[in-house]
Amino acid sequence: MNKLFSNLGIAGKNCSVQLEFVSSSTGGSELKKTKVKGPRGQVEELPLYKNKDTVKGFVKVIPIPGKRVEHVGIRVQLVGEIVMASDESRPHEILSLVRDLAPPGEMMSQETYPFEFKSVEMEYDSYRGTRVKLRYAVRVIVARSMGQSLIQDYYFEVQNPVAEIPEGVGDPIKMEVGIEDCLHIEFEYGRDSYHLNDTVIGKINFLLVRIKLKHMELEIKRRETVGGGMNARLESTTVAKFEIMDGAPARGESIPIRLYLSPYALTPTYENVHNKFGVKYSINLVLVDEEDRRYFKQQDIKLYRLESMAASASWDLISGSMTHYLDHIPEVSPREATSPQQEERIEEEESLQKEERIEKKESPPPEDKDKDDKVKESVEEESKEEEKPGEIVFGEAMSSDDECIEEVDLGSP
Repeated sequence: MNKLFSNLGIAGKNCSVQLEFVSSSTGGSELKKTKVKGPRGQVEELPLYKNKDTVKGFVKVIPIPGKRVEHVGIRVQLVGEIVMASDESRPHEILSLVRDLAPPGEMMSQETYPFEFKSVEMEYDSYRGTRVKLRYAVRVIVARSMGQSLIQDYYFEVQNPVAEIPEGVGDPIKMEVGIEDCLHIEFEYGRDSYHLNDTVIGKINFLLVRIKLKHMELEIKRRETVGGGMNARLESTTVAKFEIMDGAPARGESIPIRLYLSPYALTPTYENVHNKFGVKYSINLVLVDEEDRRYFKQQDIKLYRLESMAASASWDLISGSMTHYLDHIPEVSPREATSPQQEERIEEEESLQKEERIEKKESPPPEDKDKDDKVKESVEEESKEEEKPGEIVFGEAMSSDDECIEEVDLGSP
């Protein structure tokens, strides 16, 4: 028996309503459920459906003992709604199906009514974002005269996973970015598309380092676009942050990347949901120098929900074995040196250079210093206008929705 979703003792009403969702399969299998976070942070367990599923159950109307309930009809309505944070009182209806349960009449005792909606078109997933929500519910309506109708919503989740990895996804990402004569790095990600329980694997190669870096981290950003045209509004949220380096890197050093996605509250990428909103994700590589200036490069990725998010895929990643969808993951080596003797020689040269700089208190070459000063001055001037101090975007030209203070266009090395 599944848990009853009930609403008892509604003030001013002489009856209460209970609704029970049941499985539509004939084999006696239990109704699928999923846990979601409610508006106040509480965890709720809701029935789970997908496109073309049948939604069925029972509605109980329970009069208060000693009270007679008069009504002008009882019905259920399956609704799908898009709710904007700016106008929650007027949701946009994308789905509406109605079933009549009882004609006008009266009751003195409890009545139970079955309902069923067959093969319901639910092409969009449930979504709970910052500025928009997409929700599904079965609405019970006990219609009464004089505006005393009893209306109660019972929500359920909709998820539409893909049966297998979509064709045309999985291309590796490789790009060289930096600031001319100051910083030059090369980053690689295994693929440009991931399922929600996947792992981002790659590496960062430092080809030139003349900036005193303090640490480096990866961020996963979600961008909600609500509305369209001139009325479109963008909301950017950081849903994950992961530090991959602490301390100053050396020239020729490679930093491995392994970021697990399953612990984070991610959703698939939605390009256009009923012409109302879209959701996109990106990986943001952030470097912070000793003056707390931030250098970052944003790369869009596509997320999807895989029907068989098997644990074996995670075990393959942990054990290091390669599966068919990880063919493009780059191999990560700590340095380009191929022998212990070369490695020791490089370390000795770096340590000697550091000691010489400390003893002689060497300053950077005049040309490099001028370039650093120009970059710093332009950042400070721009930060005053934007009121977002301390961030610099490096790399190729970026789109208008990238949050940045200054764009530094870099040529090939």
